Amino acid sequence: MLPSLMPIAEDLAARLKASKQTVAVAESSSGGLVSAALLAVPGASAYFLGGAVVYTGKARMELMHLTREHVAGMRSASEPYALLLARTARENFGATWGISETGAAGPNGNPYGDASGHTCIAVSGPVEMAITVETGVDDRAANMEAFAKALLELLSRALVD
Repeated sequence: MLPSLMPIAEDLAARLKASKQTVAVAESSSGGLVSAALLAVPGASAYFLGGAVVYTGKARMELMHLTREHVAGMRSASEPYALLLARTARENFGATWGISETGAAGPNGNPYGDASGHTCIAVSGPVEMAITVETGVDDRAANMEAFAKALLELLSRALVD
């Protein structure tokens, strides 16, 4: 999985370092692949401030310090929730960019009715964006990789050089 993410991670690393920008990550069903790809590039300490796999409500509270009140009226695997995670990662780490992913890797959907292959990704920084990705497949590993790649690509589109 990681080799397929490396070209975009290397490009992002070069651009982040050149512009002296930093990133913090909150990911869920991508399981740490986004952080792993960014950290696999030598010199990552210049741009990567930290990350968390926010896979459960308990993780959201403990790692992101987001209580039930913060997410009232919001459901996970939604664009508003992804944007909240991205903003919180950026704020908590004092990063230029916060990026996040929250979805259902499979082989089954999630309790909210989303099919396997559904995720919402977001970036928060000088610009904010959130989008929904639907892969249409049930393969857990393939979805994890697709989710990570989509988030790295969204950051690439948002990145201010």
